Amino acid sequence: MSDEGKVVYHDDKLEHKPPLATVDEEKRLVRKLDRTILPITCLLYLLAYLDRSNLGNARLQGLPQEILGGDPAGLLYEWVFSAFYFSYILFQVPATVLSKLFHPSYWIATMAIGWGICSTLQASAFNLAGIIVCRVGLGVFEAGFGPAIPLYFSLFYTKNELGLRLGYWFGFAAIAGAFGGLIAFGVQLIHFGPDNESDWKILFLIEGIPAIILGVVTWFALPNRPESTHLFNEREREIALERGARGTKADVGLVINKKHVIAAVTDWRVLACGTIYFGVNCALASISAFLPTIIKTFGYTNALAQLLTVPPYVVGAIALCMTAYATDRMQSRGLAIASSCAAGAIGYLLVVLVPSNMHVRYFAVFLITSGTYTAIGVIIAWFAHNLGSETKKAAGIPMFMAIGQCGSVLGANIYPSSDGPRYLRGFTITCALMAWATVCAVILYVSYRQDNKRRDELYGKPDPDATVDTSELADKVGNPNLLTSPLIELCPQAPMFRYIP
Repeated sequence: MSDEGKVVYHDDKLEHKPPLATVDEEKRLVRKLDRTILPITCLLYLLAYLDRSNLGNARLQGLPQEILGGDPAGLLYEWVFSAFYFSYILFQVPATVLSKLFHPSYWIATMAIGWGICSTLQASAFNLAGIIVCRVGLGVFEAGFGPAIPLYFSLFYTKNELGLRLGYWFGFAAIAGAFGGLIAFGVQLIHFGPDNESDWKILFLIEGIPAIILGVVTWFALPNRPESTHLFNEREREIALERGARGTKADVGLVINKKHVIAAVTDWRVLACGTIYFGVNCALASISAFLPTIIKTFGYTNALAQLLTVPPYVVGAIALCMTAYATDRMQSRGLAIASSCAAGAIGYLLVVLVPSNMHVRYFAVFLITSGTYTAIGVIIAWFAHNLGSETKKAAGIPMFMAIGQCGSVLGANIYPSSDGPRYLRGFTITCALMAWATVCAVILYVSYRQDNKRRDELYGKPDPDATVDTSELADKVGNPNLLTSPLIELCPQAPMFRYIP
């Protein structure tokens, strides 16, 4: 049996071939990947998040008055906002698993063009049914995009690089919030339609059409899998494939391992992560849908409330990228997630307990955005490695995201206009969920550390850059008795897989 691309157990040590590439060669390859992949995927997420969350800005620009009959209680608006998440939740797992059967550039481009069309068509809606249909379509196409990106990044970046790149990518959600506020502020000054009530139509057009254009560009410009992309020469392809086998091993070709789909669905850690994601997504949906409205309750005009949403988003993006970089260096993410969730919980607590000091309440908004965006970005990077195999990631990542997006539905329905101006119910529920997410993150952190320690004691400490064959067991341990038997070469190598705690 060939030793190429496999770990050899020997005297509790791990032997492997030296790195294929020099440090300079690898740095050049990573820079090439960054130049090619990050601009397209980050801009796509910027546009996806703008198209998903611009309903909060449109609410202050006449949408309820024009097509929802005024909606004095805010209940119809909540249904319109939630319609996106109903389809987004239902389609995440099947869409992401199905994406493994298509070239990434074609799949991601199709999703972008689809959601761009749905977002643009919102400008033509003239009643509740019309805009709900557009929002449902938007959710279907974005379900095939968001969870597929962490899987796509894991094809090219090692676990030491993945956190920062996903931090950059998800940071564009925060940047989208900032841009959304600036764009909405500009659109507010257009005064389109009678009594300026149709400004929201211009907003949907301005933020929907670019996604269609970038989707077409993505079809031709985004690299496909390392073994098939035209981006690499043969030397670069060899290095990229060796990098993809460090600490795990990628699938070859467009395949799905059905056993790993079942393993993802039955993994308690995926469910635990889903509860964390539920809490932070409830907070995120609250920010996306109601931040302009909440800041307006501080006593500002509609236009100024739109503008004051920008700084918290910018600070949130910076906090996310700094934390992602630190967790990459330390190769530990659990406590960073717990700290971020705790910061968000403190922010909501301040909003509840300090009703009259606007400076404290605005500071609390910074804690909320920084904690929420940081927690979500780092969680995605955490599980982009910890699920082991490529198929288990394709099923597990959208599964915990789908669980989490149920929190988005909740977040969209706990801030009715009748609860204003203090919105105590919404703030209290979200605060409690962020506190519970903190506890769950600590539990997962301890669980991963204990599992790593147990494997070290049983099998010895692995070289972190050695190839670990996860094709059979994903991240789990097989029969340890085989390690001392003549059948050692038949033993699946996932026991040498180590989690990032």
